[in-house]
Amino acid sequence: MKIKVVVHEAEEGGYWAEVPAIPGCATEGDTFEELLKNLYEAIEGCLSVDVEQPKSTDKDRVLEIAV
Repeated sequence: MKIKVVVHEAEEGGYWAEVPAIPGCATEGDTFEELLKNLYEAIEGCLSVDVEQPKSTDKDRVLEIAV
């Protein structure tokens, strides 16, 4: 899976980034390398949050897939 991120230079030094496709998913780092490491962790954390179980009937199928 590929996902776009927007990287900003922080006024106080370092970088911060946001993931527009995942509202509220953002992180920072003192170096670009640290930012990248933190981005992987932030995206994984944002995508692993449990959400309310969808309502389904006997005719529906609920699948769990890896991306």
